[in-house]
Amino acid sequence: MSTKLYILPTENKGRGVFAAVEFSRGDIIELCPVVVISEEDRQTIHKTGLHDYYFVWGKEDKEAAIALGYGSLYNHSSTPNAQFINDLENKMIIIECLKPIKAGEEICLKYIDESIKDKVWFKSND
Repeated sequence: MSTKLYILPTENKGRGVFAAVEFSRGDIIELCPVVVISEEDRQTIHKTGLHDYYFVWGKEDKEAAIALGYGSLYNHSSTPNAQFINDLENKMIIIECLKPIKAGEEICLKYIDESIKDKVWFKSND
C-alpha cells in the first residue's frame, strides 16, 4: 500500500485516512481502482454493511462503486481538504488535494452535494 497514507482510529468516526507526507493543492493523493456495482445490486447494498462505503457511479448516477485502496475509508467533512473525482472511463476514483495537508493530518472528503439538499446519514463532527 501507499507510504504516503496510513489508517488510524478516529474519535467518533471509526477509522480514518491520514497523510504521512505533506500534500499541496492539486496534488493527487491517491488513485483508487473501483469495483462497479449495477443499479440493481446498488439497492441490495443498502441492506448490508457496505452501505457506508460506496460511491454513486455511472453516467446517470444509478450504479455504485466500491473504491479499492484507501478510497472507501476517507471520512466526511463539510469543510474537506480533499475531493474525489469519478473517472468513469478508467474505472477510478481520483482523490485530489484541495488545500495544504500536513503530515499527520486526517484527509477528509465532502460526501454530498449540498445543492441537492441530501443529508448525511450519520452524525457529523463539523
